[in-house]
Parts: sequence; C-alpha cells; structure tokens
Amino acid sequence: MKDPQRPTADPTMTVDQVKELVTENEPGSFLLLDVRQPAEYEEIHIPGARLIPLPELPDAIPRLDPTKPTVVYCAVGGRSRVAVQLLRGQGFQRVFSMAGGIYAWEGLEAVGPRELNLDRVRGDESPQEMLILAYQMEHGLGRFYDTARVRAGDAKVVELLTTLMDVEERHKRRLEQTYTALTKEDLVESRASGLAGSDIMEGGFRMDEFMAQNQHFMDSQEKILEMAIMLESQALDLYLRFAEKMRHEAAREFLYGISQEEKHHLAALGRLYDDIA
Repeated sequence: MKDPQRPTADPTMTVDQVKELVTENEPGSFLLLDVRQPAEYEEIHIPGARLIPLPELPDAIPRLDPTKPTVVYCAVGGRSRVAVQLLRGQGFQRVFSMAGGIYAWEGLEAVGPRELNLDRVRGDESPQEMLILAYQMEHGLGRFYDTARVRAGDAKVVELLTTLMDVEERHKRRLEQTYTALTKEDLVESRASGLAGSDIMEGGFRMDEFMAQNQHFMDSQEKILEMAIMLESQALDLYLRFAEKMRHEAAREFLYGISQEEKHHLAALGRLYDDIA
C-alpha cells in the first residue's frame, strides 16, 4: 500500500488503498475530504468524510493541517484532482486524489471531465512568462465560457457564463496593461512570437484538447458547471503560485487581485450548481 505518511510524486490512491487507510488507522490521524456540493454529499458520502465543496476550498485551506495525510474525493475524480493540485500548491505534500471518486467507492464505473493541462508550468517562470501564461489561461477560460453558454440551455446558467466570459476579457486587457508597464512591450506580440523561443510558450494551455476530451459532458448543465468549477480552481491555483513568486510588486498585487476574483467566480458557480442539482 502507498504510505500516506510520506510525500510522493504520485497524487492518486485507489479505492482499495483508501479503504485500507481507513480501516488500519485511527480516526483523526488522516483527513478524508469530500469536495462535491452539499446536495451530492447528502445523497451519499463516505462515513467520516469532511465536506468542503471545491468552490469553498481556497478559503478553507488555512483551517486544514498541511502535515496530516489527506485523501480527497469527488464524484468520479475530476474535481478531486484539481483540489489536490490546489492543496499541493499551498504546501500540502501528503495529499491524494481517490481515483474514480464515490462511484468507484460504491463499485460503479464512471468517467468524469478531464482537467486542463498545466504541464507547461515549470515553476521557475520569469515575470514576463507568468503574465503571458495568465493571459493564455484567461483566453482559454473565455473560449470555454463562449462555447458552454451556447449549450447550457438554462437562462441562469447562460447569464452567469456570459458574465464570466466578459470578466475574462477584462482580465486580458488588464494583463496586457500590466505586461506593458513591466516590460515596455506588447503582450499579444510577445505571446505570438513565443517569448523569444521559450518552450513554455509553445502551445500554452491546450484548451482545444480540453474541450475535445470533454465534448460529451457539455450537454449537461451540471457537467458544464462542474467543468467551470474545475477550470476556475486551476486558474486560482495558477495565480496564487505566480503571485507568491512574482518579484514585481504591482504585478504581484494584480495577480493576487485576480485570484480573489476567481474565488468569487467559484462561489457563484457553486451556488448555481446547488440550485440546479
């Protein structure tokens, strides 16, 4: 069995490994974290699991113990993988996603949305690279919302997705201004040129691939909102990591500001998910 007491590069645990962890360890020695929405939790959950919906997780992090082994689960694994990514970005090392989620725990098979790739993020980006990657993230979010709102159907969902799409456009304009103030160059031109050949700029975030992989989930309002929550959580994680490392004060404050806005987006998406579910 994977030892939850030791940090590992593999952030997943199987259902059997989690069941072994639960049966062989004292309650309170580990945290079983459910990041679904309250209605999902009330319908069924693993005994002893603590509910913190993914949209609320960023604000709950200070109340969690980063030294305690933590297993995160959701419905089928998409949201829990993003939650693990977020927690690891905030210093949690012994945190794992339960593969297959509550469906696998119940002996069922299901496939959930795939998260957006973040493999382009090395961790040692220059300030210019951080701002270009943030711009690419905002551009990708805007494209997702533009596509999703056409398929959503529900007027409230369409209204929120349209609002978020407009916000991402404003973020892009502000990123362009911040980049110019920092570098005296044009962000869009720097992005198009690949920032002088930097490999991190080749392709950026693969939004086309993300939407192609999740095409069959975009006919469901709940799944559209679930994907939106995943994407906004990943954007928040990216901006918090970059803000922490950004040396330029104005750019750092700007990234922190965007991260706070992403928290509000997550809260709005979570409330709407609960209303529709």
